Amino acid sequence: METSLTIDPRKCIRCGKCIRVCPVQLFSQPNPEESAAVRHPENCISCGHCVAVCRVSAILHPDYPASRVHSINRAKLPAPEDVMLLIQSRRSNRAFTDEPVPKKSLDLILEAAHRAPTASNLQQVEFTLVTDPAILRQISEISIGLFSAMARKLNNFLLKPFLKPFMPAVYKNLPRLRRLQKEFKAGQDPILRHATALLLIHTPAENRSGCQDSNLAYQNGSLMAESLGISQFYTGFLAIALQQDKKRKICKLLGIRGTVHAGMALAVPEFLFPNYIDRKEIQVRRF
Repeated sequence: METSLTIDPRKCIRCGKCIRVCPVQLFSQPNPEESAAVRHPENCISCGHCVAVCRVSAILHPDYPASRVHSINRAKLPAPEDVMLLIQSRRSNRAFTDEPVPKKSLDLILEAAHRAPTASNLQQVEFTLVTDPAILRQISEISIGLFSAMARKLNNFLLKPFLKPFMPAVYKNLPRLRRLQKEFKAGQDPILRHATALLLIHTPAENRSGCQDSNLAYQNGSLMAESLGISQFYTGFLAIALQQDKKRKICKLLGIRGTVHAGMALAVPEFLFPNYIDRKEIQVRRF
């Protein structure tokens, strides 16, 4: 897209940082004694790197007026060991209370997720937040119904001889599908674990980087939830149900037109984990 991006030569200190950070090579500076110049405004993807890197506010971008540019006090950033401790402490806690997640916490989780980078700065990641208990229950019901239909199809005496040789892993999980149905009939919620909030992350169907962008957003939101003491887990069963939902029952229920790539169940925890444990030894190939 073409923008009215300009550089104020009176402010420019000719450091060349905008040239080095621009992903689409928007700027040039043939003469180091002159200010940088905009040469291909039609290539701008409005990522804001140039505005963020300019310490003298010489770059005037119509998408980033002064009110949308904020200085960073790097002395206030957490130390690396603090960030690592947050990552180490993050667990998928499914022991919830009935207390609703405070709106302020949900807003911070959403803002953190929204801050994640997106391919080509398209910023097409969208969010659907569900806190209505009746709708949460309906989502679990639809998911269980989809799993029941899947189990019936896999057990069909006409199809099973043809499907099983090609889908051994799926047939291995059939007992789990039956267990999910049994738990749901007994009043449990094996899909959302009685979470009081569900955050679905989705993009327009035509977005080719939608899965990657959505899961980057998920990680941001997940770490924010951990820092707030809010329990969360990745809704894996729901993700499978959405893949099987050819009639898009869940998406229609929530008015989602695109593709859901990630989901986060959220709730106030009954307790927090006092320990973190080591993972298996890291596997790294170095060249």
